[in-house]
Amino acid sequence: MHSVSDESHNLQFDGSDRERGLDMIRLERRLIDTLNRLRCKVHERGCAQFKTSLTNTPFQKSTIISGISVFSLLESGSQAWEWNVLLKSLQYVCFARKKLIDDLLDQFEKNLKTARKITKEINDKQASESSRKSNNDDQPSENPNRGKRPSSFPDIPMPPLSAVLAAIAAFVALFLVANKGKEISWKEFYTEYLEKGIIDRLIVHRTWVEVRVREDASVGVTPYFYIGSVDTFERSLATAQQHLGINPENQVTVIYNPVDTASLISSLIPVAILFLLAWPIIRMFFSSRRSSGGRGGTNPFSGGGPFNMFGFGQSTARLINKNDIDVKFSDVAGCEEAKIEIMEFVNFLKNPEQYKKLGAKIPKGAILTGPPGTGKTLLAKATAGEANVPFITVSGSEFLEMFVGVGPARVRDMFSMARKNAPCILFIDEIDAVGRKRGEGRFGGHSEQENTLNQLLVEMDGFSTEESSVIVIAATNRPDILDAALLRPGRFDRQIYIPVPDIKGRASIFRVHLAKLKTTLDKVELSRKLAALTPGFSGADVANVCNEAALVAARDAGNEIIFKNFEQAIERVVAGMEKKSQVLQPEEKKVVAFHEAGHAITGWFLKHADPLLKVSIIPRGKGLGYAQYLPREQYLYSTEQLLDRMCMMLGGRVSEEIFFGRVTTGAQDDLQKITEMAYSQIVKFGMSKKVGPLSFTEGSNFQKPYSETTAELIDQEVRNLVDTAYKRTHELLESKKPQIETVAERLLQNEIISREDLIELLGPRPFAEKQTYEEFVAGTGGLDEDITLPKGLESWNKSVNLEDNSETKAKATNGTDKANKER
Repeated sequence: MHSVSDESHNLQFDGSDRERGLDMIRLERRLIDTLNRLRCKVHERGCAQFKTSLTNTPFQKSTIISGISVFSLLESGSQAWEWNVLLKSLQYVCFARKKLIDDLLDQFEKNLKTARKITKEINDKQASESSRKSNNDDQPSENPNRGKRPSSFPDIPMPPLSAVLAAIAAFVALFLVANKGKEISWKEFYTEYLEKGIIDRLIVHRTWVEVRVREDASVGVTPYFYIGSVDTFERSLATAQQHLGINPENQVTVIYNPVDTASLISSLIPVAILFLLAWPIIRMFFSSRRSSGGRGGTNPFSGGGPFNMFGFGQSTARLINKNDIDVKFSDVAGCEEAKIEIMEFVNFLKNPEQYKKLGAKIPKGAILTGPPGTGKTLLAKATAGEANVPFITVSGSEFLEMFVGVGPARVRDMFSMARKNAPCILFIDEIDAVGRKRGEGRFGGHSEQENTLNQLLVEMDGFSTEESSVIVIAATNRPDILDAALLRPGRFDRQIYIPVPDIKGRASIFRVHLAKLKTTLDKVELSRKLAALTPGFSGADVANVCNEAALVAARDAGNEIIFKNFEQAIERVVAGMEKKSQVLQPEEKKVVAFHEAGHAITGWFLKHADPLLKVSIIPRGKGLGYAQYLPREQYLYSTEQLLDRMCMMLGGRVSEEIFFGRVTTGAQDDLQKITEMAYSQIVKFGMSKKVGPLSFTEGSNFQKPYSETTAELIDQEVRNLVDTAYKRTHELLESKKPQIETVAERLLQNEIISREDLIELLGPRPFAEKQTYEEFVAGTGGLDEDITLPKGLESWNKSVNLEDNSETKAKATNGTDKANKER
């Protein structure tokens, strides 16, 4: 075996004839030249010439470009379209090093074999699935369209990562590795090439000319030179050949290449990169279209993926099966009046004759309003769990998308779905996302929101509960921003307000959540005691307290939950987590102790202040100290009561000034609350003699609803009110300096003092106060809230017409399948 070295490549062949080795080198150059000719596409003529150039020599298998690999690439066709694209890109790498071409072709051949193997496995798998499906044709399918490929959407394979990397490498090679050759001037072209007659042909591009010399002339790198324009070059070349006396028959062959490959590639590279980056999105688009086999049902993601543009107008409402809801009306407490009104809707769907015989019409809809955490959505879930009718739920934000017209289309589709499943309940959560007031001039997308709202108004006018038995229930905690047309009778007839529960309601909510906890305490007595300790807590806060108590008990490795765990959970919810590791300097700790002692003493000796339960100087949350009070269940406040509250909040600031002669930033939160309370008295409650009995609402668009003169008067009255409270607090604490020092010293010693400690240090509080649950609920008609139902709702969960009830249950159970088939 002999080898001939050409640059960095070793070409092996049989025989010792040097001429045959030189023939092989010439063949190599001819192959590269052939590749260079395939500039725009691999067409049939070029492919035939390529095969001819290979088959006319016995050394085709030993060249650096394997004939087998090239044939496989050329003949692969649509089965491996990515490889053909990459092969076409090789035409632009004709000036690159041969080693790069060799490595790329080897990599292409390996990837092609792998791709064909994967394609064969996929085809075999699809064939086996098709065979299995044909054997199971008699079995019913949940979704007849699932697994089928729409004829209009071909299955476009994702190019392998190696192919992408190879394509990028080919493009980079053009600019980083390859070069046009040796640049020469027109004078050099004239004297060194044209005059000597060694030019085989000239390839003219738009801005440069490539000089191809004859094979017997050894010039090394291919020369080229730039031109101003093709017309100028033609005139100059004709003049030069005429000056040299070259006959027209022997003049240089000129080949025109109007496509500037370099500029073409430079313009195609960004497009190729964007295509590769966008390929996963395109892939998901077709996949989601194929996988969409119906909507509705319990699957919230049915109806196509997020890239299914053909499903944008379809409603995202979900039909809930009652068996999937484990929340019942017995799990909802603290809002008995709202629960009774919802029960009335359910009773109408089950026993419509009870109302029709009296000529009554059930309201078309109801809006549940109230502060966050009061149980609006929970009540809707309980309705779905109790009503033996289909329950359709959707969120208000799901109507609005990036495309215009999607919202109205989804509203129409949702009501069409409700009518097909009537009788049913349609629940729209957070309706304020789509039901805001029109014409407020908001930025971006408000017109689409208004169109969606208009369609919702039309649909609610377009059906009658008497005919279709569709009840619409919505929930929001912002009823003030809803459009008036949405709240008028005939649409949402009822507005059911769910307030923060009172002490009886909290006791009922605690009993619901305590039933699931492990404790040996009497749960009825425990619920009442915890209800007294948590004034102002919503239902969500109560649930959080119970869960936190269980977590605290588990953290302490307890076998059951004790009362101390509930106390710690309340403090955790109200003030935040204890930060015992936070280091306070002794001077700062002393300031905090006197600050909290000032609060405690002020509240202890003021009649209308809330009773104190605990004082702590252990940092919690953002504060450095913490005082826990027991507010009364009170809805009306007098000026004297509000003034005492302001004095109690100023006690910490005044105590710092008395004992240290300076003030710190620790009273920032107290001052914010005092300022808000003072402005509310003057602006909202009309408690100022100078301003008068006026109440101003908060202005919009940064404008005050009163004049500048009134604003100055309000500011002056607020300042006078705060100054009065401050002076009163200062006088009180000046007279109680020994008591403040006593409480502060105990705080520095123990860090926490309770109400019993304060009684020991200060004596009993000079005013009567309520401490127990029984004292708080005395005179309200009973210890627990009234849960008796009206006589007409005593059988709300029993249908009078058993036949109708069975049909209703069947609709509720099979509602998902019905929605999928009909839609």
